[in-house]
Amino acid sequence: MRVVFMGSPEFSVPVLDALIDAGHDVACVYCQPPRPAGRGKKDRPTAVQARAEVLGLPVRHPVSLKDKVAQDEFAALGADVAVVVAYGLILPKAVLEAPARGCLNIHASLLPRWRGAAPIHRAIMAGDAETGVCIMLMEAGLDTGPVLLREAIMIGEEETTGALHDRLSALGAGLIVQALARLDALEPEVQPEEGVTYAAKIDKSEAAVDWTRPADQVSRQIRGLSPFPGAWTLHGEARLKLLGASVAAGQGTPGTALDDAFTIACGSGAVQVTRAQRAGKGAQDSETFLRGHPVPKGTRLGG
Repeated sequence: MRVVFMGSPEFSVPVLDALIDAGHDVACVYCQPPRPAGRGKKDRPTAVQARAEVLGLPVRHPVSLKDKVAQDEFAALGADVAVVVAYGLILPKAVLEAPARGCLNIHASLLPRWRGAAPIHRAIMAGDAETGVCIMLMEAGLDTGPVLLREAIMIGEEETTGALHDRLSALGAGLIVQALARLDALEPEVQPEEGVTYAAKIDKSEAAVDWTRPADQVSRQIRGLSPFPGAWTLHGEARLKLLGASVAAGQGTPGTALDDAFTIACGSGAVQVTRAQRAGKGAQDSETFLRGHPVPKGTRLGG
């Protein structure tokens, strides 16, 4: 098929590669504009733009698709279908209706659960046992369109958003290729009204660890916010980012190290921190981290 691809972050890159490998004609790639990043604050292209340029594909990154010129340029591509995955812009009605077969969205949840911006983070933070990918025929509402294909996977007990992100990205890449191959035979499944939840964008104010909460909630917060934005706590006056954790045995004053191996007491139970990062340094597994920055038994973390 003649495809317009619309995506921006690393999550979208395997999907673009899968479309090319399957022999589809990618007429154009749409992504977010380059933005300042890094210490030098130089404009950095998105992961999708970088990959598209390597593949020799034309790239467009309009700030908006609301003006008629941008919409006419999109329609002029004559696409059979648009494949949309973590693009970052709302598609107006004129854009949704331009491709002959519509716009297909790859959404990283089992709709109607976790519609919205941060479905992977929210699934882990809520303690969901499973998640998955849906291929959805897009309409004007926020992730409300009928589902063409879905596939579920289990969430690991110690899995982080980063690890789950990679698994779902690969799953979505395979599923969209299946959907395009079977498009004529697929029956759209209208989403039920029951079970709708919204995955609000992650706010950095959610990242501070409250050690008075139960251990399972603290563990899910740490894993759900890893690697970005990263849950954090204070170690003395320094902010310490926590990037991996599991529920552990133990009880004590919340925020207190119960041993020398990074087991921290919570409101009930304890967590074992498995990965951490000091400001300006790289992330390390706990064993390596503790060799350079001990957290002895009795240490109090937090404010």
